[in-house]
Amino acid sequence: MPMVSALADITLDVLGFHCPVPVHETKRVLQSMKQGEIIFVMADDPETQADIPALLNRTGDTLISFNEEAGEFHYRIQKE
Repeated sequence: MPMVSALADITLDVLGFHCPVPVHETKRVLQSMKQGEIIFVMADDPETQADIPALLNRTGDTLISFNEEAGEFHYRIQKE
């Protein structure tokens, strides 16, 4: 996914990790980012489909895009 990753400042690969690791790591990275930066998160835990939006509701950051490919969930999130 180099093209998708190129559209982000940071790529976070949490493939193979299950709750709570993907959300915890996403939150940790978001806290270190500057406003306007974009993180691309790759996960394969289906729970992230509920957990990532819930995290963003708490943090106020923006989900730019979400798609699922071959059992992987890809999130592009902008730090607000």
